[in-house]
Amino acid sequence: MVDGSFETIFYEIALLVLLAAGVGFIGLLMRQPLVVAFIAVGVLAGPDALGLVSSVEFIETLSQISIAVLLFLVGLKLDVSLVRNLGKVAVATGLGQVTFTALFGFVICLALGIDPLTSIYISVALTFSSTIIIVKLLSDKQEIGALHGKIALGFLIVQDIFVVLAMVTLSAIGVGLGEETGGLWEVAQVFLGGAVMVGAVVLFIRYGANPLLGQIARSPELMVIFAVGWAASLAALGDALGFGKELGGLLAGVSLASTEFREAISSRLASLRDFLLLFFFINLGATLQLSTLGEQIGPAITLSLFVLIGNPLIVLAIMGFMGYRKRTGFLAGLTVAQISEFSLIFMAMGITIGHVGDEAMGLVTLVGLVTIALSVYMITWSHKLYDICEPFLGIFERRVAHRETDDTDSGAAPSAHDFIIFGLGRYGCRIGARLNEEGYRVLGVDFDPEALANWRRMGLEAGYGDATDPEFVAHLDLSNVKAVVSAVPRDRGALTEADPQLALLHGLRSVNYKGRVFLSAQRASEADELLKRGASVVLNPFDDAADYAVRQLIEGEDERQKESA
Repeated sequence: MVDGSFETIFYEIALLVLLAAGVGFIGLLMRQPLVVAFIAVGVLAGPDALGLVSSVEFIETLSQISIAVLLFLVGLKLDVSLVRNLGKVAVATGLGQVTFTALFGFVICLALGIDPLTSIYISVALTFSSTIIIVKLLSDKQEIGALHGKIALGFLIVQDIFVVLAMVTLSAIGVGLGEETGGLWEVAQVFLGGAVMVGAVVLFIRYGANPLLGQIARSPELMVIFAVGWAASLAALGDALGFGKELGGLLAGVSLASTEFREAISSRLASLRDFLLLFFFINLGATLQLSTLGEQIGPAITLSLFVLIGNPLIVLAIMGFMGYRKRTGFLAGLTVAQISEFSLIFMAMGITIGHVGDEAMGLVTLVGLVTIALSVYMITWSHKLYDICEPFLGIFERRVAHRETDDTDSGAAPSAHDFIIFGLGRYGCRIGARLNEEGYRVLGVDFDPEALANWRRMGLEAGYGDATDPEFVAHLDLSNVKAVVSAVPRDRGALTEADPQLALLHGLRSVNYKGRVFLSAQRASEADELLKRGASVVLNPFDDAADYAVRQLIEGEDERQKESA
């Protein structure tokens, strides 16, 4: 006989997931990410709305698993070598944005009449930006590989590190508040247990991670099961030792971050993360009181405007000071015009410790809804927004934006070149080398310092620039250039106006360039579209290589038949 409570839970989960699918579909039509839909579902399912949540303990358990998996995925990104190689602009922009947002946010919260401790929590929560949303939107726009996209990804990693430090601090505070009976000895035991766990993770990274995953990876399904089990187990161990499920899940991710299977695990867990995250927001909605949210509308609007306008301006100012163009700073700055799901997790930890109340959580939730919903449109229409704001952004750009104009051997506006190649990867380097062997003068353009250094080692002239930046293209002297070649790699997906190929074509057209334009594509449909847009020739590295291989095979077979005859 089936237990009635089990049936109730089953029906409840089925209804909640169906509701999430319906709200998510509406969000999709409005071009909103799932996070917004999930927050809305949490509010709708709460006791003050539809009242669908009765299995509170079960939902809370799934919520805790979702937090463990989410922090596990954050830990997966914190590879020591990756963190060590972060560029100066990522570190400076990330730390600057976090510092200024926290300080100004704290002052604004105090001015709104919020008590100092709650103001600290809210101001720190405002510093987190949603990596999930930013990466998704930049990928959809084909801007992950653009200069502002690379910089944004860099300072998102800095933000993730700050998330870790903030949660470690909260856990330590929580441990300190638990000294009712054991005093300092109880606190010491927790830190000793944590040290032992960290030491065990270090040993696992050094000796066990790669061999173990090397065996498990033979079955992709088993790798997913292992990853979830590993995250949940270390989260449980962290909770048992007293420093929280959150840090346990984070350590689980860090323990696998240096393996070659990191990206595979991350991509396979993405859908599971999204599904489990639903229950975190449902559990959050079950604790919100809609009657108190009305009082928070004024403060929520004030803080939302600060995040939507203040965060981008902070990034724009820092990048302008460092010598980047106002366009690059503006586009990178728009990516931080929202708060993150981690903001709500951070506030939930504060509630658990007893530092903040449900009103503060309601306020941050409203700010999350407003900023995430609006920032999606801001990032989607970033280039049009820049065109509107450009006349007012001059104060954020140095007279000479040396980061994007002076990092060349020959000056930023070379005039004595036959060909200009954008994108100095393997394909672009091969083209440049062959043209140089034929006696042509070639300029290579990229914004990757390593690619530029490699190009210069070949004895060729290099320019630091971005194919998607029309201002950089307009800065070039194209009078003697026979052809411009784009070897910039692009992600699979539909061509958009922000795509490097189309952006470069538009930039060249805007300066009335009359020479030939060679663009690269991966599929025949892309080639047809690029030719319609005005490309002279479309290069397809894969098809070109296949054609060459076939010619070699046929010629080799003909020679063999002649020899046998």
